[in-house]
Amino acid sequence: MSTSEPTRSPYEGVALSEEDLNSDPLAELRAWIERARNDGLPEPGAMCLATVGGEAQPSARMVLLRGLDSGLVFFTSYGSRKGRDLAANPRAAAVFYWPQIQRQIRIEGRIEQVAESESDAYFASRPRGHQLSAWASEQSDILDSREILERRLEDFDLRFGGQSVPRPHSWGGYRLIPHRIEFWQGRVNRMHDRLEFTRTGAEWQLHRLSP
Repeated sequence: MSTSEPTRSPYEGVALSEEDLNSDPLAELRAWIERARNDGLPEPGAMCLATVGGEAQPSARMVLLRGLDSGLVFFTSYGSRKGRDLAANPRAAAVFYWPQIQRQIRIEGRIEQVAESESDAYFASRPRGHQLSAWASEQSDILDSREILERRLEDFDLRFGGQSVPRPHSWGGYRLIPHRIEFWQGRVNRMHDRLEFTRTGAEWQLHRLSP
């Protein structure tokens, strides 16, 4: 097996200094996502969400950021694997990565469920097909065939007829409340810039990390 490193694009990002960052890391996170969106990058709000269940087995998957206030909001089935993990261990980590601009953000923190009214409002804004799929899919459960899933979708479509589709009680939102946020900028010769915010109480402290 060859041990040579595959050919890849070099890191050529501009310098990232402490003075460049907003003192509020959540505001800085919002600005980086907006930069990715303005640059036309695909799915700028996609993040890899990592959880750990009661058996201490890490699990990661991509989810979409649906809100950013005091934390990062995403929605899913409470009975999914991530939902079960978060019920056992309400902590998580998330990563945004935009290779086109050679930037990454890492977030760690605690998890809380969003208010039911917030979950209701977001669910009501979804396309009807997405609403029906939340009823049809027992997310992360073993499925004997695709046809069963399709039939369940048809059944719920008939059940709700011309009515609005209510939110299933098994589906809703979570908020990741960060205590650590790291901003990473790729640099020449892998001398990357890593600036990390850590929170103690209500205060954020900023440190530079070695690449």
